[in-house]
Amino acid sequence: MELRTFIEVGLAALVKSVLLAFVLLTSFAYMTLAERKVVAWMQVRIGPNRVGPFGFFQPLADGLKLFLKEELIPSGADRVMFVIAPIITVIPALVILAVVPFGPPIELFGFKVPLVVADINVGLLYILSVASIAVYGIVLAGWSSNNKYAMLGGLRSSAQMVSYEIALGLSIVGPILLAGSMSVQDITLSQTRLWNVVLQPVGAAVFLIAVLAEVNRAPFDMPEAEQELTAGYHTEYSGMKFALFFMAEYIKMVAVSAIGTALFFGGYLGPFINEISPWVINGLPVGSWLAGLLGVTYFSLKTIFFLFCMLWLRATLPRLRYDQLMRFGWKVMLPLALANIVITALAVALFPGLLQG
Repeated sequence: MELRTFIEVGLAALVKSVLLAFVLLTSFAYMTLAERKVVAWMQVRIGPNRVGPFGFFQPLADGLKLFLKEELIPSGADRVMFVIAPIITVIPALVILAVVPFGPPIELFGFKVPLVVADINVGLLYILSVASIAVYGIVLAGWSSNNKYAMLGGLRSSAQMVSYEIALGLSIVGPILLAGSMSVQDITLSQTRLWNVVLQPVGAAVFLIAVLAEVNRAPFDMPEAEQELTAGYHTEYSGMKFALFFMAEYIKMVAVSAIGTALFFGGYLGPFINEISPWVINGLPVGSWLAGLLGVTYFSLKTIFFLFCMLWLRATLPRLRYDQLMRFGWKVMLPLALANIVITALAVALFPGLLQG
């Protein structure tokens, strides 16, 4: 690769990384407000409405409060691991979306710019690898706190995440088989004719349930089982270190919703994108920009829909007991995911080209 091309690609990746991080951090703040508003609406309450119009500045007030809270480290705790654990948990949540395309390529200053930070051919392997790092942060947080409730909470949360991670990994094999690629961009484009949720309803259902458990959301919010574990692995955390754990949870909600959109619901694909892409007015690639804007809009709306469903479940379903959670993961989710792979592989082998978009 020439030096100029290398610099251009590097600069483009840097700009897209900064924009993506800004969007994720902003979405984290306002996801907390959206959750309280949606849950309050479903439970016939008002929700936050005092700080700013309609409570719009409530996340800023929450952030300021956490920033000013005293940082405590328990006596006897492993100080280094206690500080590092929240960072290990939040970093995977920030970088996991790097391989997910959020719009079609656009033409800018004569260059074709893909709306994805890095389109690598092992994108799904990257997602699974990065997602699995977060469990280390949770285990270390529980172990380093010198608190038996935190330790038990960390072990229980990590066992939950590992159990459902297997079903999660198996559920995405179907889209890989249909697209013949592990690139998220290729899988998105393979759904031009038909979304994968139609061809892979079982895989999509297993994926959506497994990601709920993976991000510790209701009804799988075991770390917040107050009656037996107080607050679980983050019992001893306060201030900004506590905020980092919640930042990771809410950012992962956005990330898994975006990944689910790309794998099973057509990603940024939608009506009129292909039709308007070739438009050129006075030498300007107007169609490319409009198609990019339209693609980002489709992608955002689909992602927001899944986020709303997560909040809806939080307000609707009770928390599972731990034995119910483990039994459901190993005896229901895992066999379903394996059966889905076998049936999909047979269908692709018997009818090659028929199922692909």
